[in-house]
This record gives sequence, structure tokens and C-alpha cells, in this order.
Amino acid sequence: MQSLTRIIGVTNVLVVVTAIVGLWLVPGDRPVAAPPARAQERSTTAAPTGPAVGEVAEPPGVVATPEFAKQVKANELGKVPVLMYHRLVGKRRSSIDRTPAQFRQELEKLARKGYVPISAAEFAAGDIRVPAGKFPVVLTFDDGHPSHFALDAAGKPARDTAVGILLDVAARHPGFRPVATFWVNQTPFGLRSEREQEAAVRWLTGNGFEVANHTWSHPDLRSLGTKKVRKQIARLDRMLGRLGVDKVTTLALPYGSMPRSKKAARQGAWEGTRYDYDGVFLAGAEPSVSPYAKKFDRGAIQRIQSNGKKGECRKWCSQYWLEWLDKHPGERYVSDGDPERVSIPRRLRGNIEAKHRPRVNAY
Repeated sequence: MQSLTRIIGVTNVLVVVTAIVGLWLVPGDRPVAAPPARAQERSTTAAPTGPAVGEVAEPPGVVATPEFAKQVKANELGKVPVLMYHRLVGKRRSSIDRTPAQFRQELEKLARKGYVPISAAEFAAGDIRVPAGKFPVVLTFDDGHPSHFALDAAGKPARDTAVGILLDVAARHPGFRPVATFWVNQTPFGLRSEREQEAAVRWLTGNGFEVANHTWSHPDLRSLGTKKVRKQIARLDRMLGRLGVDKVTTLALPYGSMPRSKKAARQGAWEGTRYDYDGVFLAGAEPSVSPYAKKFDRGAIQRIQSNGKKGECRKWCSQYWLEWLDKHPGERYVSDGDPERVSIPRRLRGNIEAKHRPRVNAY
């Protein structure tokens, strides 16, 4: 099964590379427990001072006992879909494009099925705070394209962007947390001035979204020497710090391509700027294993391309995998609503990573 997974991963990376190369050919489009808690009120300014958009109140005193975990069918060693998006455009010109309508439809489906978004940083750190009986999902966006986020004249997220659509869906589905991760390059969201970039980054991070590293110029890191890999990563980290990101804890590999030194993707330094990530994310082809599992590799976390079931995606993109998880509920991560415990069926105890064993709540 592991060898098959590796083959699938390589194939999916090749598909992503082919599709992204196509983007370069389009002028001007290169991307330079307890019941679910309600989201807090949204901030509407570029420099929020009130509760963040993505904040969700903690469940009121949930303590998961084995009996309760069994009741909600908790399985915190189950698979988690980490969904990968690129551009949102009215007319798709690449296989990895999605239309705003397709994006909205997928979010609506996730909300109806009981998924709750968390950030890539939260997932990689194992900080999964999802109400009992619900399922975490990670929404990720590569390249910092203008279709992901923009502020309108009133300082609010533009309604037709990914953030605008996510906020609208969350407003219609209380408990569907409006949170996502944006992995950007040197020109976040197509913004040229540092003032505009800072306003965008500060709005996002101030409202519960994650802005993190996708390298400086989006190269194939496998084609670079280790020093150049570190420069690509640390230079972007330095820029994000200048724009207001307190600490960058995740990286998405351009094209899903691992550098020859795998360690250099996760840890390193360049000209005094150091980085040490909780998670490095691939382009992916399947759901990720739980961050509490022995098999979890935080240096190579799987993702799923958002797409239908045509061509290469007939078995390896989001529609296929979300349907597969519906058909195999015992394989899906189900929360116990208690962030202090890791609730699992007793038969899975041997699959827990050693450092999480004191937290195990088996039934």
C-alpha cells in the first residue's frame, strides 16, 4: 500500500506541475462533546481590534470519557482531508483552476456533512479543536492569487474572493469555522506595494486566517542546491515577518517537489533568518493521516487537489475522497470535543505516536 501511495503521490505531482506550467502561458495570470459553537462577530476593518473572524468559543467544559467517545464514535486517528486550491476564475484555463461557484458548492457540501475548518498550522501542531462528532478539514490556497483575497473600498473582504465566499458560507452555517491557510510568494495576492501587502496580511492574521510560506519565487526546490533552498524559504519568512506575521510555522512545497535535502525544507537559516516548521505540505493525492499517528510525517504532509472526478482526478481529487470518506466513516477523523484527550477505538492504541500516549482515551 505504501509503494502504491508513493506512486500516486509522484503521479499527482506531475499533474500539478503540468497544470501550473500552463498558468505561465496565460498572460497576466502568474500568481506574482457540545453543540457546535457559533463564530464570533466579524471584523470589518483592515486592522481589527475585536474578536477574530475565525475564532470559535471553546466547548463548555467538555471532558471526553470512554463512554462519551464511544457515543460520538470518536476516532482521532482517522484521516483528515487537507484540500488544495489555486485560482478561482470564472472560466477555467487550467485543470487546477476552480470557479467561484465550484468553490462555494464544495464549502456548502463540507458544512452540511459536518466538517469544521482548521488551519494548516493547527493541524500540523496537533491543536485540533473541533466539536464532538464533527470532522476537521484544512482549506489551503497556494500562490497568493488575487482571487483569494482583496479588501474593498470599505476595508472588507471582496465578496467574490475565496475569503468573501468562505465568510458567506460560514454565516449560513453556524459552526462552520471561517478559517483557511494562504501560502504566498513574494507578491501576496498580486499586491505590489508593501502598504497594501501589510494591510492584507494583517487583516487575515488578525481574523484567524493563516498566511505562510510558499517560497520566494516558486521554484522547483528539487532542482536547487541546499543553500538556495534555504534562501528561497528564509527570504519569504523574513518578508512575512515584516508584513506582520508573528511566526511562520508551515510551508507548502511549490509543485509538491521535495528538495534533495528533505531536512532543508523544514529547518534551516539564511543570512540570520532561521525557520523551523511544524509542517511541510506536499501537493498530495490523498487525505492526511492524523497528527497523533505513528505514521504522521510532518515533513511531508499529504493534500488533496480540489476537483471533480474526471481524467487524473477520477480517483485522487476532492470529490472522490470526500465521497470515499462518506462511504468509509470508520476511516475518518471524528473529534471527541476535548482537546486534552485523543479518543480512539481500543483496537487502534498501537498506532499512536509515543508522545501522545498519555493523552489516549480508548474505548
